[in-house]
Amino acid sequence: MKAYDLVIVGGGPAGLAAAAAARENGIGSILILERDKELGGILNQCIHNGFGLHTFKEELTGPEYAGRFIEIVQNLQIEYLLNTMVMNISPQKVVTAMNREEGLFEIQAKAVILAMGCRERSRGALNIPGYRPAGVYSAGTAQRLVNMEGYMPGKEVVILGSGDIGLIMARRMTLEGAKVKVVAELMPYSGGLKRNIVQCLDDFGIPLKLSHTVVDIDGKERLKGVTLAKVDEMGKPIPGTEEYYSCDTLLLSVGLIPENELSRDMGAEIALVTSGPVVNESLETSIEGVFACGNVLHVHDLVDFVSEEAKAAGRNAAGYIKGERKRADGKGIRLIPEDGVRYTVPSCIHPERMEDKLTLRFRVGAVYKQASIVVYFDDEAVMKKKRPIMAPGEMEEIRLEKEKLMACPNLENITIRIEKEEE
Repeated sequence: MKAYDLVIVGGGPAGLAAAAAARENGIGSILILERDKELGGILNQCIHNGFGLHTFKEELTGPEYAGRFIEIVQNLQIEYLLNTMVMNISPQKVVTAMNREEGLFEIQAKAVILAMGCRERSRGALNIPGYRPAGVYSAGTAQRLVNMEGYMPGKEVVILGSGDIGLIMARRMTLEGAKVKVVAELMPYSGGLKRNIVQCLDDFGIPLKLSHTVVDIDGKERLKGVTLAKVDEMGKPIPGTEEYYSCDTLLLSVGLIPENELSRDMGAEIALVTSGPVVNESLETSIEGVFACGNVLHVHDLVDFVSEEAKAAGRNAAGYIKGERKRADGKGIRLIPEDGVRYTVPSCIHPERMEDKLTLRFRVGAVYKQASIVVYFDDEAVMKKKRPIMAPGEMEEIRLEKEKLMACPNLENITIRIEKEEE
């Protein structure tokens, strides 16, 4: 059995950034395992710009952003295996993988970083009635067909869901000559970044119908059209509001789910809201020495934040491998999301093991205007951050300081809430 200090599952932006950070922190024996035929992950099909403003201080396309990290990894002479599928990881950190050259093989790791990314929710999860004609695609599949394979899925398009991939594909299909008739969204707010709504829909005159969903799919062999209907506050279609749109393509952009079969199988505790592993201040899962970062942990809005989080995971894994981490005293401080905060990453912290500053990331559950993010140490409000607008499509963050936490030795809970500003 081969042995490595650190095995990273996934060669996308998270895996690459984590590997680079671990090498820069003194870990010599690192292996990245990637199931695709090239490094870079989903970024290879994201040919639009808007990446890298935080990380590289310039605007790059997805492949350019991935290319920067691939170059860093290659310059640091970090080993990687492509076309290699990880089948299982044991709690003892034995990684079972397979590829054509070596067949089924095992690797013993001192630490593992999970960086498998996320996948799209499929039509099967939506319960849309109707046949299963050709022409129904997830937005990411359509993006790969257009940007990498050189195929057009169709000429007349309806998009269900206003996640970022759906919005970007509305623009992409329009630029390629298709007619995008409408983007329908079940929720009363968009699931994507505000800049994508402006640049991908408003600039091209594509209508966005909030509180609408697809109630019927017309066509047996090939899609002929879809019926949209308005929904009530419970998400149920309202009779009499149906509208028919003829189209040959329906793109689904109805959310992303962290790719966590491996995490579950190895026994890592999974968070209900994010569907990603529960992690502490070191981005360590409930299994000692197994870390998680990027979209496998929770779905991010910007790849820059994925890279930033992955670098922290790489540094922390390096500290664990070298035995530099302090032992945790007790259970740690619980982070409690309340009143509009859906979850927090991490979900518990041991201040004695923290870096000087810890970035806490979360999403809100609705659209809030003129509200504040308020942080409570037990029952005392210690931090207030005013925000003109917060929406579920954009991630929020606050920073906790080690010094302040160490000054409260009896602190048990940190609560994060959204509070409306007084008129």
